[in-house]
Amino acid sequence: MFGEYGASLTDLRLIEYDAENMQAILRCSHKALPLVRASIPCVTKIGKNPAAIHIQVISGTLKSLRRKLARIDEDG
Repeated sequence: MFGEYGASLTDLRLIEYDAENMQAILRCSHKALPLVRASIPCVTKIGKNPAAIHIQVISGTLKSLRRKLARIDEDG
């Protein structure tokens, strides 16, 4: 969506993937967060399989992110 230059600004990295719950934790530069948030819903295929990616939680640190995810899991 934003080309190679835009992708290089994001510093996007996969931190963790839970295959059972189909949840991933991604890390990106805080300056590139709007760019990443705009790009993620544009993913419609992974390989040859259709895909839809939804952002559940955003946080400034992994510690608080995991806390927020735990609360979501508790609530249902």
